[in-house]
Amino acid sequence: MHEMAITQSVIDAVCEHAAGRTVHSVTVEVGALCAVVPDAMQFCFELAAEGTVAEGARLVIEQMLGTGECRSCGAEFGLADPIVLCRCGSADVEILSGRELRVRSMEVSEACAQPVDVATTRQP
Repeated sequence: MHEMAITQSVIDAVCEHAAGRTVHSVTVEVGALCAVVPDAMQFCFELAAEGTVAEGARLVIEQMLGTGECRSCGAEFGLADPIVLCRCGSADVEILSGRELRVRSMEVSEACAQPVDVATTRQP
């Protein structure tokens, strides 16, 4: 299942950018043509987040429709799956979008204030 490797990469990036703060939610855009099963990614997210600052975070997956352009007739159209055929019957289609997978946003806790060093703030 390649979703685990992909999701582990997402967790690694999220934890790095969180810089020690607790992650509450992560929103990921997944292109319809990138061959990621959202339910599998959801399951893997919980496993990959265990023991990290993202443990217990909510994963929001936004599926993005792909687009293609027919090289035969020039039509641009939406693609929901990797079977790429134009309405004119041509399979000579350039995929313009739909293979993306990106972290769109994440919600983290505020960083706590650092304790004041009493030795440097004491008045003589």
